[in-house]
Amino acid sequence: MIEASTIYFVGSGPGDPELITLKAKKLLEKADVIVYSGSLLNPKLLEYAKKEAILHDAALLDRNKIYEILRDSTKQGKLAIRFHDGDPALFSTIREQIDKLSLDGISCKVVPGITAILGAASSLNLELTLPGITQTLIITRAELRTPVPERENISNLARHGATMAFYLSVHLIKNIVDELLKGGTYQTSTPVVVVYKATWEDEKIIVGSLGNIADKVKEAKITKTAIIIVGNVINPGSYEFSKVYDPKFTHGYRKADISK
Repeated sequence: MIEASTIYFVGSGPGDPELITLKAKKLLEKADVIVYSGSLLNPKLLEYAKKEAILHDAALLDRNKIYEILRDSTKQGKLAIRFHDGDPALFSTIREQIDKLSLDGISCKVVPGITAILGAASSLNLELTLPGITQTLIITRAELRTPVPERENISNLARHGATMAFYLSVHLIKNIVDELLKGGTYQTSTPVVVVYKATWEDEKIIVGSLGNIADKVKEAKITKTAIIIVGNVINPGSYEFSKVYDPKFTHGYRKADISK
């Protein structure tokens, strides 16, 4: 049940308006006030909002103003939502907003959305955790004006050789390549894909390797709104088949077929 006394932090999905959840769409249709991520959100998603809804572009606001809009709208009995690109659990700043609103006694709920790495993977028919290649996905971003903990620097993370996904970092792709190679596990031949506006109508996919991806991205003039995916799952050559669906493998739901 949707309650006007609750502020909803809603994920919009990766961009395609049809990839929004039913719950998120219902909230958009009912919301009186919508604070949306204008710099990253597909504007077509706002077509689900009712005509009389008041829209605020968060790209033009600081955290205090966003907080005041959400707080005041709710206290006035209006249904307010903070509409995030992708999923609110990643790189969204919801924690600082929810903590402050909670101090005012205002209830908050999060509605998840499909995050950009999953949208990008779907565009590539890509399995990010491939048996025999890697069972780990590392989601991170590069450091420039916004710091990253020292223990999480790219060269350290690269030592795992797992699939890596970089958000908010395509403008730093040359630095990312240098740090990945410094880790010693990836090679210049390691596959890389950059997906610009994953699932949008104007999506672009650039396929390369650590040895050439920076030049390809520069040539394509992509500087924002893109996901970088690194790892051998992109072009694995050989890989292992799943044990779960192996006819000779027994598990809690199926006995092995020893005749095969």
